[in-house]
Amino acid sequence: MRLVRWTPDDLVRRLDDVVAVYGEAMGYRTELLEARRGYIATHVRRPGFRAVASLTTEGHLAGFGYGYLGAAGQWWHDQVYRALDTDARQRWLTHCFEVVELHVRPPAQGHGLGAGQLRALLRMAEGTTTLLSTPEAEEQKSRAWRLYRRFGFVDVLRHFHFPGDERPFGVLGRDLPLPAPGPGAAPGPAAP
Repeated sequence: MRLVRWTPDDLVRRLDDVVAVYGEAMGYRTELLEARRGYIATHVRRPGFRAVASLTTEGHLAGFGYGYLGAAGQWWHDQVYRALDTDARQRWLTHCFEVVELHVRPPAQGHGLGAGQLRALLRMAEGTTTLLSTPEAEEQKSRAWRLYRRFGFVDVLRHFHFPGDERPFGVLGRDLPLPAPGPGAAPGPAAP
């Protein structure tokens, strides 16, 4: 398995694979995936866009992650902005890198790919803070929640409902940059 940095063009070229991994990881229906395809294709043009991919030795996509700088007028940013008070908006949204998607195919989960992808994204990220949202679940049983807590993410909003989704979400954040890697730490992603 190798972790590579993706350009916007790299992600768009592999959009079918990206949508397939997203669907497997989230358990979404096919009709919802078609709508996500369009969103993902527009995200690559956002300021501060960064992406990584976990590829097998044969070049198959095992996981991916991407994010960009949040700004007014972006749907997710505006939903979170309205839910926060003035101090929290200032603290979290002033210069924020949003981790938009971070997924690993279910058979490849539990082997550190998600952690590697998240570490690489946050090391490349612009911004002074980072935010992400994840479905609320039994925290102790969720790999995603454990991963985010290991990376020092704290609660910003809990049990938040985005329009069009009946599930509650947690919005989590942490300061950037990540601390420098210590001796023996895994390197960041290789250039494509």
